[in-house]
Amino acid sequence: MTPAEIGALARRIDRPVVLVGLMGTGKSTVGRKLAHLLGTGFIDADEAIEAAAQRSISEIFASHGETYFRDGERRVIARLMAERHGVIATGGGAFVDAETRALILERGVTVWIRATVDTLVRRTARRNSRPLLRAGDPKAILSRLAEERDPIYRLAPVHVNSEEGPHHATALRILEGIERWL
Repeated sequence: MTPAEIGALARRIDRPVVLVGLMGTGKSTVGRKLAHLLGTGFIDADEAIEAAAQRSISEIFASHGETYFRDGERRVIARLMAERHGVIATGGGAFVDAETRALILERGVTVWIRATVDTLVRRTARRNSRPLLRAGDPKAILSRLAEERDPIYRLAPVHVNSEEGPHHATALRILEGIERWL
C-alpha cells in the first residue's frame, strides 16, 4: 500500500484496531508499527493492566488467579477502547473470555494475528514472563492453547499470518485485511 492509500484507509477506520492471538504472534511489536503507519496511538493492554494494578501480570496470576486477572483485563480493555486508542494489542487470553470478546467485536476492528507453533515457541523463549508457559513444556502448552483458542480467534473478521521477516510486512498485511473487511 502506498502512503496515500494508507492515509485514506486510516480516515475510514472509525474505531480502535484490536489485535488478538496467542502470545508470541507479535501483537505488540506489529501493533506499534501498525499504529505508526496509521498515524495513530498504540497501547499494549497488558502494560496498561500492570500500570493500573502496579503489579506484573505474573504477580496478579500468582496472587489472585486467572479469573480475577481476566475480570480486570476486561475492564482495562473497555476503558482503552472508550478512550479511542488507535491500535490496542491484547493479551493472548483476552479474546477467549466471552464478555471481552463481545466488547472487542462490537467496538473494534478485530484482527487475529496467527503464527505456527514453532514460531511461537521461538519467540516466547526470549522472555520468561509468560505465566501460562511456566507449567511445563512450552511447545506442548502452545500447541494445546492453539488447538483450544484458534476456533475462538477465528471469530475475528480479519486474519493475518505473522511470519519471520520485517514487522512492516505484517503490518501491511493487516492494513490490506482491514481494507478488504471495510
